[in-house]
Amino acid sequence: MLPYNNSMTTVVGRLAPSPTGTQHVGNARTYLIAWLSARSQGGRVVLRIEDLDGPRVKPGAVETAFNDLRWLGLEWDGEPMIQTQRLSHYRAAFERLQSMELVYPCTCTRADIERAASAPHAEHEGPIYPGTCAHRGVADAARLTDRPYAWRLRVGNDTITFDDRFRGRTSLNLHDIGGDFVVWRSEGIPAYQLAVVVDDAAQGVTEVIRGDDLVPSTPRQLLVYRLLGLPPPSFAHVPLVVRPDGRRLAKRHGDVHLANLRRFGVSPQALLGLLAWSCGWIDRIEPIALTDLVARFGWAAIPHDPFVLTPDMVPAIGGR
Repeated sequence: MLPYNNSMTTVVGRLAPSPTGTQHVGNARTYLIAWLSARSQGGRVVLRIEDLDGPRVKPGAVETAFNDLRWLGLEWDGEPMIQTQRLSHYRAAFERLQSMELVYPCTCTRADIERAASAPHAEHEGPIYPGTCAHRGVADAARLTDRPYAWRLRVGNDTITFDDRFRGRTSLNLHDIGGDFVVWRSEGIPAYQLAVVVDDAAQGVTEVIRGDDLVPSTPRQLLVYRLLGLPPPSFAHVPLVVRPDGRRLAKRHGDVHLANLRRFGVSPQALLGLLAWSCGWIDRIEPIALTDLVARFGWAAIPHDPFVLTPDMVPAIGGR
């Protein structure tokens, strides 16, 4: 069994920004819910920088993420975990999967393999993998010296059920959400689904709260937890923040970047007021201190529909 930080007697939540761009209002809403959930239970909050997707990491984005979280008051406990400093831990987990013949080398399209570099949001889920390379075993990798290959995990046709703290009981069939998925990339680094399991276990995370576009990732990660003999956290998937046209906020939408809101003169209390109102914790948009939100936090008040961020909301909280 791989080592893990057994903090099960204490609630441990986590914030896990990716430095592939600037953090935005949608990120802030999810971070706030995760932070308040842990703090309202007297728990800890740990921080992880998910920087394995090297080509997409933006210069200065890590420090900007730190500044964004501190500006909102979302302080964390202990030193941040940096994924690129933990490659040996991922390698150990991957080799364990190899030793059990649970993975196989896959030479399918590079574009398909590269999608495993980052968290696969719902709209990026590809077609069901047809099992083209599933006949291979671990030893077959030695004969593939003339072409690049990644490693896929065999998933079978199991349905995995989990109790989502926000959505309720959720069941997804591993084949229907994509089938065998990549856990190790051809560049010699772990894919998202393996890395986050190893990291959450190492940090003693007991609850993972993230956007509902990542619901399909949860059965995959629960499978990896099971295969590695690691204790899984609980999960909660909350609705996204979307624009009036229904598209989710993205890091390319500069008008809702947290760094830009700071430059526009928006106070953290004003943004927290908007986010708290969107979660049903206060009746109108008005500035509020983070400390006042801890007692107001509750899952039942959060709407189940996406929060539509309209153009008039930023001026309403003090922006341009």
